[in-house]
Amino acid sequence: MSVATTKVTRNADGSFSYNKRGDAVTAEEPLEIRLSGTTITTTMRTPGHDIELAHGFLHSEGMIHSAQDVTNARYCAGATGPDGQNTYNVLDITPISTVRAPGLENLRLTVTNSACGVCGSTSIDQIMHKAHRPIAPVKLDPETILQLPEILRKEQKQFRRTGGIHAAGVFEPDGTLIVAREDIGRHNAADKVIGHLMLEDSLDTPGRILVMSSRASFELVQKAIMAGFSALVTVSAASSLAVDLAREAGLTLVAFAREDRFNLYSGELAEAS
Repeated sequence: MSVATTKVTRNADGSFSYNKRGDAVTAEEPLEIRLSGTTITTTMRTPGHDIELAHGFLHSEGMIHSAQDVTNARYCAGATGPDGQNTYNVLDITPISTVRAPGLENLRLTVTNSACGVCGSTSIDQIMHKAHRPIAPVKLDPETILQLPEILRKEQKQFRRTGGIHAAGVFEPDGTLIVAREDIGRHNAADKVIGHLMLEDSLDTPGRILVMSSRASFELVQKAIMAGFSALVTVSAASSLAVDLAREAGLTLVAFAREDRFNLYSGELAEAS
């Protein structure tokens, strides 16, 4: 979308010039995800591919394991704005009878701080207990790793317009792009590509790589592990807990993948031919 802005520039002589114009900004709206009418989470996202996002989120939290666990996904008719039109910001997921909405104590609705008594090792144990997809070991070619962020960047159409949106891409080990999605939230972008693979019934294909235009956080490593990806590649830094979780799960973790360098925190590389 476009909004009015004033571009302010400091000139060589120290004076300022002012230029009023329209500026493209990334759309951001709330999405409330419900499971059988129970609110599970509300996330600030870029509208589009919401059903993929919901499937990916529920899978990452261990609530569903495949698209067959969902019988229906619909926007709530009562979610209307001041003009009486549907805002399409409330999505209700109807699962099969064996899927239950968890109690609030079992759902990570917000980031828990240290005062709540949850430590890193506890969080890792919880993820390892929920994860059920095997992670196929993979030895990535260094040249392929360096190519992945650039391939993803070419798919970032909204980023080129706004400069304010993240991207996630899923690749085959040889660097072939399978799917890419953009979102103002990096976790949402990851959920969208995971949800896409779920809906295509291809999440179980081994050896795939999740590439993110962001840092490697604990949550992103969690999503990669829950989805059974073999590797996570990011363009920015990795956190300590992300590294610990990746090593525990056997996930190849690469960060700072930019131009002609990267850092390997977990896993092994293919030998140079």
